[in-house]
Amino acid sequence: MAVDHVCVVGLGYVGLPTAAVLASRGIQVTGVDTNPTTVETINNGKPHIVEPDLDMVVYGAVSAGKLTASASAVPADAFILAVPTPFDADRKPDLQHLQAATHAIADILKVGDLVIVESTVPVGATAQVGAWLAEARPDLKIPVSDDPSAEHDICISHSPERVLPGQVLLELVRNDRVIGGLGHDCAQKTADLYRAFVEGEMHLTDAKTAELVKLSENAYRDVNIAFANELANVAEPLGINVREVIELANRHPRVNVLNPGPGVGGHCIAVDPWFIVATDPENTPLIRTAREVNDGRPATIAMQIANTDGAKAGGVIACLGLSYKADIDDLRESPSIEVIKQVRQLIKNQILVVEPNVDELPASLQDIDGIKLVSLDQCLEEAAVLVLLTDHRVFKSIPTDILEAKDTIDTRGVWVLT
Repeated sequence: MAVDHVCVVGLGYVGLPTAAVLASRGIQVTGVDTNPTTVETINNGKPHIVEPDLDMVVYGAVSAGKLTASASAVPADAFILAVPTPFDADRKPDLQHLQAATHAIADILKVGDLVIVESTVPVGATAQVGAWLAEARPDLKIPVSDDPSAEHDICISHSPERVLPGQVLLELVRNDRVIGGLGHDCAQKTADLYRAFVEGEMHLTDAKTAELVKLSENAYRDVNIAFANELANVAEPLGINVREVIELANRHPRVNVLNPGPGVGGHCIAVDPWFIVATDPENTPLIRTAREVNDGRPATIAMQIANTDGAKAGGVIACLGLSYKADIDDLRESPSIEVIKQVRQLIKNQILVVEPNVDELPASLQDIDGIKLVSLDQCLEEAAVLVLLTDHRVFKSIPTDILEAKDTIDTRGVWVLT
């Protein structure tokens, strides 16, 4: 199948880099997003998100006429659905964005087209996309998971991203891909398209297996982070340096404990394990407990902040970093935001926030009194308590004499004080 035109629905932290990389390989790409500002920004050759080198790739692709952004889907040879898949108030998968994206392309599908679900989804969601399309387009034969050899007019597959924010462009190219198809030939057709830019190996399977592979990867990481955070919860009240404990424990040849932090954020590790729990609540106590340990970590950090001498004296609290990971602007499920909320519930001190990658506080903090986004210089001048929540590069270079003059809480283990 020759793919000359790809339509990427959803231009977020995965969709835009994927669209830009495909376009940089000479494929015509139309990116679709419901946010008009996002569409305008990209058509001006600029990304609306912070990711190293993405600005150059987007500018080059737009300038070459290979990448355009649109508010609505257009006919193409392949469609990549890269929309959010959050959970609801009960921590059950919310597929409304995926359903909307499916309906957005249904009317323009034609025989021979390829539909790729790149969003991380619960097991069975790719088959659900097929069911939605079958309902919307009864004139088309849609592949089904229980009979992959049945005749079908289009192909549907699941190929979840495996990228690290801050290294997305590099890992899109170098990482292996797991691709699960509904029809017997769907995974291979997806691999043929992705070979335009993927240098890693393609591992072909069925859709349900591919869905659980991605969820298991993130649940595994979440469980390991929970172990480190639980160690910290034990060590810190005892006055034990948990990072020293972990460093020494890791000298055992078969031990590799991660380092603790303020919690777990991002749209993957903080969300995906709940998709497994929702699939089978009775058989997932470990995964559920790990999520609860990591979700409880911000409250522990907030209590530590409230108990500092500077906080008890009514001093200004400075929280450094809102994004869930260093040197990006992604605030999704960030534990830093939850730490700040918890601090406000405990004490009424002024809270200054420094986040070099955003221009305003997130909506969840804007309506809370006594919280203000400021520059790092103002923070260092006014704060009595410094709390490192995100290890941005700029925070690592704060002079030691300034740090030693204040109460400090380093949730990332990057400040070395004497």
